[in-house]
This record gives sequence, C-alpha cells and structure tokens, in this order.
Amino acid sequence: MDERIWTAALVVIGDEILSGRTQDKNIAQLATWLNAQGIRLAEVRVVADVQPAIVEAVNQLRARNDYLFTTGGIGPTHDDITVDAIAAALGVPVVIHPQARAALERYYATRGGLNEARLRMARVPGGADLIPNRMSGAPGIRVDDNLFVLAGVPHIAAQMLDALTGELEGGRPLLSRTVGCWVPESEIADLLGAVERAHEGVAIGSYPFFREGRVGANFVIRATDQLVVDACAEALIAGLSEAGREAVDGGI
Repeated sequence: MDERIWTAALVVIGDEILSGRTQDKNIAQLATWLNAQGIRLAEVRVVADVQPAIVEAVNQLRARNDYLFTTGGIGPTHDDITVDAIAAALGVPVVIHPQARAALERYYATRGGLNEARLRMARVPGGADLIPNRMSGAPGIRVDDNLFVLAGVPHIAAQMLDALTGELEGGRPLLSRTVGCWVPESEIADLLGAVERAHEGVAIGSYPFFREGRVGANFVIRATDQLVVDACAEALIAGLSEAGREAVDGGI
C-alpha cells in the first residue's frame, strides 16, 4: 500500500516581490516547517496585489492540495487586499472578527489606539478562525483547517507557523542525505536513474556546480525512511567508485 503523501501550496502575494524590491524568504521558511509536519510543499505561485489573480490562484491551488498557505497583503493599507480576495474566492463576506479586534485594541492601547486603518487587520472572511501572533497583535487567519493566511514579514510569519505547529495532519517527514562528487552530472545520469529506480520511495536531486576550476555536483537523496535513504546513498557511493569517481559523503 502506497504511503499517503500530504501536500501544500503557497501563494506569495505582493507587487514588491514581483518588482524585485523585496526578496521572498517565506518559501524556504514554509518548506522547512512543512517538512517537519510531514507535509510537502508541492507548488508556489507569486501573484500581484490584484484580486482576480489572487482569487484564481487560491481556487486552483486549494483544489489540488491538502493545504494552502498565503503570505502577504494582510496589513492596514489600501493595497492589502488578501482578505477581500480570499473571501471572494470562498464566496463569503468580509467581517470584523471580535477576538482580532480585541487583540488589536490591547496591542495599540499604548501605541496611539485603534484607528480605522489598524482595524483593517481585524477583517477576516466570514467563518474564519485566527492564528495567534505574539509579535504585532495582528493575527493570521485560518479557514476550514486547510487554508492559512500569513503575514508577509518573515519573522511574523514564523511566529504564526509556530502557533500552528503540531496542528496539521501530515505523514512522515522527508529525510535526506547528500553525496557529492567531482563529476559532470551528465556523465553519471544513467547511474543516478538506476540507483533511484532500485530504491522505492526515493527521489534523487542533482545540483551541479563549478568551483576551483572544476565541475562537480551534489546529489541529495530524499525519502521518509532513513534506512532507505542510507541504502540508496551507499549504492550511489559504490556506483561512483566503480566508475572511478570518488564520492564525498555529506556533499562538497
């Protein structure tokens, strides 16, 4: 029986990402966190602050993954339209969440009070729950336990992910081991394919590089069973040795 693989997708929302003004850090952060939950990040889409684009991405990616995350666009300014777009995608109204309002009132009590702009951060799609945020008072949003709306600021998104740790159903975490070799990957493509096929449940990623005037590659072996990972690594090391190549366990 095949092992159940849980997948997630991410929609990165923001003109500043697409323009290059801001470099996204949330993809790697989310991928690492998801793997610890036994969930694989299957796809990522970056979209502008345009409601139809967000609606399309949310509907498409949510339909073919177990979970969907979004980052960005939940702040206090007029161009923060993620909540409106997600509500439109789900066909529900936007409402002020009473707990979110209370949290913001507490946070801004000594910071000038809760004005109309700040109150925008208490808006959620109807029926949604909150994801706690210890950093700024403005919470994240969770809908139906499979859609999670996070802040775009990486350290705030990290706090929200921390609040979700252990709450999502997943499988076994993906484990890995790296084998490096000073060899053009094209010369051992057949070996890589044969070793991967011989070890069920394994995926081998090949990452070439050019250093010290030489061509090499690191081969990352991934599976959910450490014994399988290690068996595959040893087989690859042996195969490289037979081909007259020296393998570097742990990578170069």
